[in-house]
Amino acid sequence: MRKLIIAFALLTCLPAQAGRQLEEPLSASVQAALHKTVSDGAAPRLVFTSQVDANIWMAEMSQRLEKRMPDRKVRQDFLKTVHYEASRAGLDPQMVLGLIQVESGFKKYAVSSAGARGYMQVMPFWVKHIGTPDQNLFHIRTNLRYGCTILRHYLDIEKGDLYRALGRYNGSLGRPEYPNLVIGAWRNGWAYPSKIGKAASVPLS
Repeated sequence: MRKLIIAFALLTCLPAQAGRQLEEPLSASVQAALHKTVSDGAAPRLVFTSQVDANIWMAEMSQRLEKRMPDRKVRQDFLKTVHYEASRAGLDPQMVLGLIQVESGFKKYAVSSAGARGYMQVMPFWVKHIGTPDQNLFHIRTNLRYGCTILRHYLDIEKGDLYRALGRYNGSLGRPEYPNLVIGAWRNGWAYPSKIGKAASVPLS
């Protein structure tokens, strides 16, 4: 346990690894599907088998994130949205938390030298291709929706290979550094028992 804590502390001190998703042509069908996905306005909910499991997860993740997000309401809104958007995209919420740690260090208004924005460091060209001009990538829900949708898209391209999908997300396909950072942050800082199931949409009370 001590080794895990030390490893997590070292990871939290690393500089953010700004996302540089590459602007590539999208077929009309893929563009339409992604546009539909990012346009869904359903309210975010925690997705667990019971309210008890939802509350346990929230309490645990909130404690881990408290130093980075001192405001309780902001922290809970963030975690609820991460969990909903990740689950909706078929991603592990814990992995997405690891990605956000590496990408932006949980800074809402982070901007990379390449122009990537927000928690998940989404490149603005995605709004042009699959969104609408009024969508703000610094808005928590919009940023997380785009980030999870884009990673899901890359996972589909790579036939479920997370390592390669993460490389695409960072614009460093074929290089080990970024996937290893995300997977390390996920396992050492955000791992959570898989026995806590996800079967029904349950709003946080």
